Amino acid sequence: MTTRIALLLLALQGGVSGAMGDECGGDFAVWIAGVRAEAAGTDLSESALESLDRVGPNPEVLSLDRSQKIFAEDWQTFAGRMVNAYRLRLGAQHLKDFAESFALAEQRYGVPGPVIAAFWGLETDYGAVQGDFDTLDALATLAHDCRRPELFRPQLFAALRLLDLGFLKPKDLRGAWAGELGQIQVLPADYLALGTDGDGDARVDLKASKPDVILTGARLLQHLGWREGEPWLEEVRIPDELPWEQASAYNRLPRYQWAAWGVRHGTGAELVPDGLPASLLLPMGRKGVAFLAYPNFEVFLRWNQSLVYSTTAAYLATRLAGAPKARLGQPEPGLSRDQMQRLQQRLTELGYDVGAVDGILGAKTREAVRQEQLRLGLPADAWPTPALLATLH
Repeated sequence: MTTRIALLLLALQGGVSGAMGDECGGDFAVWIAGVRAEAAGTDLSESALESLDRVGPNPEVLSLDRSQKIFAEDWQTFAGRMVNAYRLRLGAQHLKDFAESFALAEQRYGVPGPVIAAFWGLETDYGAVQGDFDTLDALATLAHDCRRPELFRPQLFAALRLLDLGFLKPKDLRGAWAGELGQIQVLPADYLALGTDGDGDARVDLKASKPDVILTGARLLQHLGWREGEPWLEEVRIPDELPWEQASAYNRLPRYQWAAWGVRHGTGAELVPDGLPASLLLPMGRKGVAFLAYPNFEVFLRWNQSLVYSTTAAYLATRLAGAPKARLGQPEPGLSRDQMQRLQQRLTELGYDVGAVDGILGAKTREAVRQEQLRLGLPADAWPTPALLATLH
């Protein structure tokens, strides 16, 4: 599920040469032979190289890579399904059962247990659903495809290195369609660079060892920039009137400024009027749920660039940390995927860069919507509605 930026070449220990050969495309058999020839110029063993002899393209991987339908859902739909009683109950049980490992993770890396548990739960239901795609096939398919070969070709070499070092056996090299492995779904280069032995058996097993998963998850989050002792997300109540031009997920202001404008804690209590920077996050617009997102929220976005996924993960972490269920409000109706594509096309015609016209409400589309709302004198909450679509057409 994740789309985070991998630690591409870190700790490959000489696993990839500088010459990339035919980077992507063309006949698959010719391409994989070029990969094998390049790998033969490294210190990978012959047994690892022989693993490439059975690799083939997987059309299902390309289909999943193209669709990403899950990210077309709005936050309330996605979070309502993902932050469920099962994940909350099992997350709480894991925090209790592995309290010692979570405590060690926070002591060593500064990351609270509920944050680790939130990613763990969303990625694989705490290890129950790790994926059954052949990892070498998946990585080779995506590396051969010319969309993102610079990401996936190094990961193919990293996967071979995992076999060579004995981290995994060939039969265990299975996971998600995009090549992620283990209970927190890390790419092979992340596994090599940040995999951490949490149970003291002198190896890193992210498929079966829960202490290894907990310590590795914490180490990865620290590497992504986690700030020890600081919050990440806080539900708030907002007044009917705000300087909406300031209400952007990427515009940070001191918490005292939000308090001065009448923003209150989700319980109705006053905010702590300090200088901690925070952004006002309105995933469903000004009439829906509202959060203050703190610098640590950036770590969630680095793990997964989808605002819907990242906000859901951060919200699940707050629930596992003891926060009550958020007030959902009564958001205005959003757009269907077809309507979103029409909006994106219109915004493109107006000169905005919204990225792909894919029907997904990403960061670029939200910002373009916000700018148009400001131009039209509307509350700029970056939430596209049928009324806005009709106005722009």
